[in-house]
Amino acid sequence: MADDQSLIAQLGLQPHPEGGWYREIHRSSQAISRSDGQARSALTTILFLLHAGEISCWHRVSAADETWHFAGGDPLELLTLPPAGGEVQRQCLGPAEHGLTPVAVVEANWWQAARCTGTWSLVSCCVGPGFDFADFSLLRDLPEHQRPSGGLHEFL
Repeated sequence: MADDQSLIAQLGLQPHPEGGWYREIHRSSQAISRSDGQARSALTTILFLLHAGEISCWHRVSAADETWHFAGGDPLELLTLPPAGGEVQRQCLGPAEHGLTPVAVVEANWWQAARCTGTWSLVSCCVGPGFDFADFSLLRDLPEHQRPSGGLHEFL
């Protein structure tokens, strides 16, 4: 098994604002117009890696769905929270042959967070309409009175 530092170098990953390491590997040349009139690429894909003890803190992507695809390493725990708050939903992404879910979907505007359950976890994430940092927000950047209920504080 490769070590996570070697993978970061081999895959050309950079630090992500939510935590972890990433690199965009695809941005569709096809452009679409969202229902709010904003133009975006049809689809974007990144590689995303978390080390042991590292988290992807609560964040959301406005007006775009995101899929998480397990790619290697140890299983990854993915947490989701409805836009207005409520109960946290948990999924464990990993190899299907071990009875785990290899793919998860996070609907547009839902809050999401993740953590590695072992030494390192590698996933790919696809966003459609395509990702733009203008659509990205971190829960910790909201004033406390605007944060949805149910978000676990260890993921801020």
